[in-house]
Amino acid sequence: MSEKRVYTFGNGKAEGNAKMREELGGKGANLAEMNLIGVPVPPGFTITTSCCNEYYEVGQEKIKEILQDEVNAAVKHTEELMNSKFGDVKNPLLVSVRSGARASMPGMMDTILNLGLNDEVAEGLVAKTNNPHFVYDSYRRFVQMYGDVVLEMKPVNKEDIDPFEEIIESVKAERGVKLDKDLSVEELKKLVSLFKTAIKERTGKDFPNDPIEQLWGAICAVFRSWMNERAILYRKMEGIPDEWGTAVSVMAMVFGNMGDTSATGVCFSRDAGNGENLFNGEYLVNAQGEDVVAGIRTPQQITKIGSQRWAERAGISEEERAAKYPSMEEAMPEIYAQLNDLQDKLEKHYHDMQDMEFTVQEGKLWFLQTRNGKRTGTAMVKIAIDLLHEGMIDEKTAILRCEPQKLDELLHPVFDKLALQKAKVITQGLPASPGAACGQIVFHADDAQAWHADGHKVIMVRIETSPEDLAGMASAEGILTARGGMTSHAAVVARGMGKCCVSGAGGINVDYKAKTVEIDGVVYKEGDYISLNGTTGQVYAGEVPTKAAELSGDFKELMDLCDKYTKLQVRTNADTPHDAQVARDFGAKGIGLTRTEHMFFEDKKIVAMREMILSETVEGREKALAKLLPYQKADFKGILEAMDGCPVNIRLLDPPLHEFVPHDLAGQQIMADEMGVDIATIQRRVASLAENNPMLGHRGCRLGITFPEITAMQTRAILSAACELKKEGKDPKPEIMVPLIGILYELKQQKEIIQKTAKEVFAEYGVEIEFEIGTMIEIPRAALTADRIATEAEYFSFGTNDLTQMTFGYSRDDIASFLPVYLDKKILKVDPFQVLDQKGVGQLIKMAVEKGRGVRPSLRCGICGEHGGEPSSVKFCAKIGMNYASCSPFRVPIARLAAAQAAVEE
Repeated sequence: MSEKRVYTFGNGKAEGNAKMREELGGKGANLAEMNLIGVPVPPGFTITTSCCNEYYEVGQEKIKEILQDEVNAAVKHTEELMNSKFGDVKNPLLVSVRSGARASMPGMMDTILNLGLNDEVAEGLVAKTNNPHFVYDSYRRFVQMYGDVVLEMKPVNKEDIDPFEEIIESVKAERGVKLDKDLSVEELKKLVSLFKTAIKERTGKDFPNDPIEQLWGAICAVFRSWMNERAILYRKMEGIPDEWGTAVSVMAMVFGNMGDTSATGVCFSRDAGNGENLFNGEYLVNAQGEDVVAGIRTPQQITKIGSQRWAERAGISEEERAAKYPSMEEAMPEIYAQLNDLQDKLEKHYHDMQDMEFTVQEGKLWFLQTRNGKRTGTAMVKIAIDLLHEGMIDEKTAILRCEPQKLDELLHPVFDKLALQKAKVITQGLPASPGAACGQIVFHADDAQAWHADGHKVIMVRIETSPEDLAGMASAEGILTARGGMTSHAAVVARGMGKCCVSGAGGINVDYKAKTVEIDGVVYKEGDYISLNGTTGQVYAGEVPTKAAELSGDFKELMDLCDKYTKLQVRTNADTPHDAQVARDFGAKGIGLTRTEHMFFEDKKIVAMREMILSETVEGREKALAKLLPYQKADFKGILEAMDGCPVNIRLLDPPLHEFVPHDLAGQQIMADEMGVDIATIQRRVASLAENNPMLGHRGCRLGITFPEITAMQTRAILSAACELKKEGKDPKPEIMVPLIGILYELKQQKEIIQKTAKEVFAEYGVEIEFEIGTMIEIPRAALTADRIATEAEYFSFGTNDLTQMTFGYSRDDIASFLPVYLDKKILKVDPFQVLDQKGVGQLIKMAVEKGRGVRPSLRCGICGEHGGEPSSVKFCAKIGMNYASCSPFRVPIARLAAAQAAVEE
């Protein structure tokens, strides 16, 4: 028997069911299921998703040949149930043709209504219904939709009005009417004729009269719409694979435009914006489905309470509301009661919030679709916890119901929704760090600090950022860069700070000299206001008001549930006491990475740091390090205190030294004066530090090996801070991490310095601190020889940013030049700096964990790269038995949820 490609449904029976989403798509599977549970659904059939892939393989003519017999049989089945005939002049059946992938993609693909009409069928339908206005309204809608979707008569460019709307507007203007529904029968007939003429002129194609030809045109157009631009973009954003394809559902038409006892609407069993358990939705009397969705006419509310809330917001009195804009509950009470019962039945059946479409035809209610509704992060958490309390789902299901990434929306400032609708988008970049930010443009870090100190809110606009911009970034509300990807410096640091950031906005031209940025031909000067949406990557002109995110009791309850099931702990990457406290409040169980280099970019510290680097003798370096010691000790003390009782993993100095030295004349002069040498000496030393490939150069443990005094100073600062805290009755738990180890002997050499310094410090303070010495596994050789390295290391922390860089041979800072092409050509599915490459980098990590524990069974392993907050990467870490994942403070809840899901899914 050949493969079944078409599944019928209708009259309480169906060949499919809700479990067949992969074959029938979400819409087709749910239409079948609704039939089986007694929800009134017009009969029809669904063509499977695999036929969509076949369409792209074999083409339009061949797919028609393959499907012909099954589709003809399914049309016959629908005709029998509707007691009418497709294409018949006296008793015609009309159908709708709709898309439906297995993942919900609202509005991304195409739909055609009223299919099966031609001039003769229209006349027959008039005779049957005695309602010519309804018939010709349906006919002009069909020609318009078919002309747009199948025959591709669309606006020439984005500034043009839709060609069909242009014709409608001119006919309405002639008559002096405002609404489509006020056009007379003769005018609707005129529209049909004008539409067909325009289609022939614009596309060179005749409008097909044969209903069977119309049907095949529509089916193939829905398959084509799977690859339209907006569908491709939506799939990219939502991580939906191209190979899933869309199903096509063909259903008998039911009509909401047959007069005042007919209506159409969309409703939700709960509020998709805030999660409130309140049935809500909109409807239109005497209309078809696309009228509600397209916003051509202002729809009315389904429930009375919804209607009253709407009127209050719109400033409309209760009298006017009840008279002009009644809810369905008031205007059609019997239908409303049925609708309310059915939405409740569907929510209880699916155990989730439902998004439903319905039509009322002359007083009879029909459901056209139901699906689990899209919702905001806030609503997601509230609905999951409410359904748990209502006994509809269990604890594990509540955890699995929440998408980790969507928690982001709850943690950052947000734009006021109404203000956003009026805002003007001026450019688009990458949504590098979520949230909402609004402020005045500044171009330099020092200006950002100065403006911020004067009480201004600023957006720092840069071509790209470097560690030297850190103070400016800390002062800014948000960061906008022309270059750099989702893991660029700006993006990584901004996420760590919980700052909004849009990176890689290629459409902006920054002129540092003139202090201007040109966007799409408009020049913005320093001090002009712009707003950034770090969740979408959009940039708006002017000020768009923001409001702080508020965390609810539901959020806390979800996090407590996560703790109940999780096995993998979540730590944070934090370089300041403030960040450490934020992360602790979000439930971090310690610090997985403190980067000591970020502490050096403040005025006095940077001068001492530069003096140490530029000194040509050990004595000179030690003198400068003695100046740095108290600063470092104070920094470490603050962080250890904020994380009292929790482990704090501190990485010794890692970046290449050239990042710290002054490259401008003024900065070089300051260092010459400070060190009592001439500027030429400073310039010579700066030049000598330049490297061809600094990321593979003199950095990480190589610094501590060539300048052991740096390791000694940092160890002294860490352990002195811990000793002081212990004397104050606190419980500090420092861990000292040696970065960028490739060879066992590098770790051995550094460990000796750390242990020697520790003895000296403990003798000075008269107290001892328990601490561990571990290493960062970020060079492939370290992973390959992990069994040897584990003989000296007490823990492994995997630095997946560098490990990814060195495994792929991709420079993290330059990948943006070819990554879009790699993604487009499907060489890579995702950016490996955002989502851990489990097949390559992941295998190195898995092997290193196994080899290390083979030698040291108690070896603690964690991950501290940017991947530590990415859900699929966190789940991988849990699966291979890691102890913790560490991520930026604002990603801690995301990682906690992902870790709990990994435990539940096991």
